[in-house]
Amino acid sequence: MSKRSFYAVAGGVLAAAVIAASSVASAGASPSAFLASLHAVSTIGSTVPPNGDVNPYGLAVVPASVGSLTAGDYLVSNFNAKSNNQGTGTTIVQLTPGGKRSLFASISAKSLPGSCPGGVGLTTALSILPGGYVVVGSLPTTDGTSATAQYGCLIVLNSSGHAVSTIAGKNIEGPWDMTAITQGSTTTLFVSNVFTGGAKAGLKTVDNSTVLRIRLDVSAAHAPTVQSEQVVADGIPWRDDKSALAIGPTGVALAQNGTLYIADTLESRIIDVPNAMTRSTPLFDKGITLSAGGHLNQPLGLILAPNGDILTTNAGDGNMVETTPAGHQIATVAGDAKTGAGSLFGLAIAPGNKGIVFVDDGFNTLRLLH
Repeated sequence: MSKRSFYAVAGGVLAAAVIAASSVASAGASPSAFLASLHAVSTIGSTVPPNGDVNPYGLAVVPASVGSLTAGDYLVSNFNAKSNNQGTGTTIVQLTPGGKRSLFASISAKSLPGSCPGGVGLTTALSILPGGYVVVGSLPTTDGTSATAQYGCLIVLNSSGHAVSTIAGKNIEGPWDMTAITQGSTTTLFVSNVFTGGAKAGLKTVDNSTVLRIRLDVSAAHAPTVQSEQVVADGIPWRDDKSALAIGPTGVALAQNGTLYIADTLESRIIDVPNAMTRSTPLFDKGITLSAGGHLNQPLGLILAPNGDILTTNAGDGNMVETTPAGHQIATVAGDAKTGAGSLFGLAIAPGNKGIVFVDDGFNTLRLLH
């Protein structure tokens, strides 16, 4: 069971470029909504590996078979160790669509091949790159509290689950979630950072969290190498939290027109960042608010639906919400009505667009909304 227990955050100052708080579907979903036809939740399988790690966060669908990875399987990263201390989980498990679980990676801080301030505590940031390389975020603690949290890093694993490099430095401070886009031999990562300035800075709400764009040279022949880094969004609010470790920007997804969407958990809104692939300066002032309030109740995970709408999972109530690129909230459905508060992080579109796969750390399972 996760230690996370989120509380509703009232209001929040909206940016000047607010695009209304949306027409909200209250009684039923819009017929055009991707969520409109999804009504049932099934459990795919447990995410708990042999060492007892709990609190599944990150989720990625394996696109192609290579090494230990099998196309169509799911990778899930665990944030807590068996002790249930946050920021101490060290494992990534692999599950088949039928729920058969295996251990993909067990990462030791002592054997990391590069810098990772604080060690290992695997977050929601999880992506699979060409060649079967896996990138996972780490926001480590020694005892599960923000007082001992360090900045961490991104850890790069090969297709057999072995760490081959790390990505760290001044722009990476608590990597919390991530999305990846590949164009030819270049993969672009967008990484949300939730711990900018460290725990002491976050005793009160601080408007300085960032989203970082990282260009990687990718090849099946060698581990990804960093070409460039650029902060594309700045001034996003965050704070450390006794029960939640940190609350700030989480899920990120890139639209075809180059707009980056970000789940602002603390202020219950979705931010958009125009021209995220090409911009050379960060968007400041908390970002542009696309949609806020309504059914958005501390959104965590964020992905795009096949129809281009934005899908988010709420920390506040365990619901999933569908929002159009114009900012209209058109559908909501329960993902976990029992332990949903703070339980739903990573999510992905199921193969064949036949639903939404999501982690549920209230039950330490991988589940399917269909």
